[in-house]
Amino acid sequence: MNTDPIADYLTRIRNAQMAGHKVVEIPASNMKKEMTRILFDKGYILNFKFDDAGHQGTIKIALRYDGKTKRPAITELQRVSTPGLRQYASSGDLPRVLNGLGVCIVSTSKGLMTDKECRKMNIGGEVICTVY
Repeated sequence: MNTDPIADYLTRIRNAQMAGHKVVEIPASNMKKEMTRILFDKGYILNFKFDDAGHQGTIKIALRYDGKTKRPAITELQRVSTPGLRQYASSGDLPRVLNGLGVCIVSTSKGLMTDKECRKMNIGGEVICTVY
């Protein structure tokens, strides 16, 4: 039984990149789908596909690598808020990832957003993870 599906999502992506896989398949949920859309919009993954066949459905993510050096586009994925210790932040206290070069994914009352979108709309929420 998996107690933290978001940590499992991040770990599957991390492990697939370390192994050099081109595609990773992850069990779907609405939160994972939104996180995948954010990663795609920010250019961290190449493409994605939602398969709704079966009970839960899956997300297939095509990972992005550098053309010459074959290094992954995602250097680090880090879970911030865990089920045992939730991390909340107001719009002014949201963490800056690599001085604004990275992305912090935040769960707000308006849905999942990046830290920059939260600052623009002046809303805070639960800090899910950081990506760079």
